[in-house]
Amino acid sequence: MPWLRRSFIAGFFVVVPLFISVAAIVWIFGLVDAWTSPLYERLLGRRITGLGPATTAVVIVLVGAIARNVIGRRVLQRGESWLLKVPGFRAIYAPVKQLIAAFSPDNESGFKRVVMVEDARRGFVLGFLTREFSVDRGRGPESMLAVYVPTNHLYLGDIVIVDASHATFPDITVEDGIRIFLTGGMALPTRLRI
Repeated sequence: MPWLRRSFIAGFFVVVPLFISVAAIVWIFGLVDAWTSPLYERLLGRRITGLGPATTAVVIVLVGAIARNVIGRRVLQRGESWLLKVPGFRAIYAPVKQLIAAFSPDNESGFKRVVMVEDARRGFVLGFLTREFSVDRGRGPESMLAVYVPTNHLYLGDIVIVDASHATFPDITVEDGIRIFLTGGMALPTRLRI
């Protein structure tokens, strides 16, 4: 009986996230396809499944291309500034955009690396390096790090400023660090190299 219970629980925690991920992807593709299918059906005279997701990919690439040139970036910034004046939109869009930008490899102010810092109260804490800077307190410049330590689903946390010599960098990628925080530490490897 204990073996059956442990096997069921282990299988449950493998199957449920996998099922939810697949269901979410299928739902999103179906939703986009449902929005664009009537348009394509009128234009082409018949229904072609899959044009919706293909259209979505093309639109994302085009918006990215526009956002990368100077004029397009200005137009998008202007449109974004107008949308941010809408109270309901601003409350949702701004934090989501900041969170997504933090994980972007092109963003200079995004998460750089996973950092482990010893905290006198909490022991060792994991966080994300967000900025390296120096402080001069009369003894010459001292290297400091700004470390973001999530406390609730990645979007709430503390900023910890530490001396660079007191931080260590485990062999964990930013993506794996995110996974560790989202799983409450369950995705933490059994052995870390620093």
